[in-house]
Amino acid sequence: MINQHSEKLLNTQLENLPGEGYVFNWFDWFCLWYPPGWLILFNRHWQHYHADPDGWNWLEYGLFLIPGGFYLALLSRWLRLGFRSPRKEVGEFDPKYQQAFRQEVLGPIVKSYFRGELQQVENLPPTGPLIVAMNHAGMCFPWDFLTLGYLLSETRGWVVQPVASPALFEHPWVTWWLPPKWSQVLGGVRAELDNFESAMAAPTPTANAQGKILLYAPEGIRGPLKGWKRRYQLEKFDVSFIQLSDRYHIPILPVVCIGSESLHLWAVNFTKLQRVVKLPFLPFSPLMLVLLLFPSMGIWAMRTRLRYFIQPLEPAGLDADSNKGRTAAYRQAQQLREKLQLQIHQFLGKS
Repeated sequence: MINQHSEKLLNTQLENLPGEGYVFNWFDWFCLWYPPGWLILFNRHWQHYHADPDGWNWLEYGLFLIPGGFYLALLSRWLRLGFRSPRKEVGEFDPKYQQAFRQEVLGPIVKSYFRGELQQVENLPPTGPLIVAMNHAGMCFPWDFLTLGYLLSETRGWVVQPVASPALFEHPWVTWWLPPKWSQVLGGVRAELDNFESAMAAPTPTANAQGKILLYAPEGIRGPLKGWKRRYQLEKFDVSFIQLSDRYHIPILPVVCIGSESLHLWAVNFTKLQRVVKLPFLPFSPLMLVLLLFPSMGIWAMRTRLRYFIQPLEPAGLDADSNKGRTAAYRQAQQLREKLQLQIHQFLGKS
């Protein structure tokens, strides 16, 4: 539940957005419950706030909705752009647009479809900065991250930035699917050391951010890669978030997500083909036949219930009795992994 202070801050941000807000109409609700339409929602919302002559048009949106029509829409757009790709513009994080997208698009999806819930909210600190470390899975679009970002923002009024694979910023599929600059404008931070450090050191973009809040997956890409067979089995944690926590004196907030493994059921990764197409992972499951007919479903996921269990805050830095080095950071990262794995087993046992 949003406290009154946070709600006032959020409403103030929305009042500063250009033009009128985006309101779901009957077509948007249809797109929400018709899986090939999710991509339409993202692009329609972007076009409401941004001039995008290279974006999809209504004819192409209509083609999204019929089997195999996405390929015709892709051809139509390519011809319309003069046999070239959409322009790749450099974008900067825009917390006002993130706020609009969160309330106007993410809100209906999280509440009506993923039914996201925060549990053990008493463990949430009142302010940042924080590195929020969560088990990441699902072998699909990062809905577990987006849902957590939405819930944290609604509960505390935070501006949250997810750390994401570079492929989500520059892969040709993403360039054609999503608007230019989309990931950057929504606050995405490339999962590369220089970008991570720059994001941690940068000043907060708005006064009500109350400190930098970054969402981080300690398993890295190994989390989604493990597939359905190893669901809820945490992979080795990277050490970078421990090192950055120590360097910038930022505490770590561990979060356990239950339900993310059901975002793309029975999926396995085809490593060789994944490398050919240069994607971080390439899930194969019984859904693949449907995805071949409706490629716009690449951002869709199965309906599930995403529950987030907030764990006690981990203090910033390495243990006082340890040496300041990679070995100490690795040891601390794996200790946290073991602690979260135990929590996952306990929560699954109660489900």
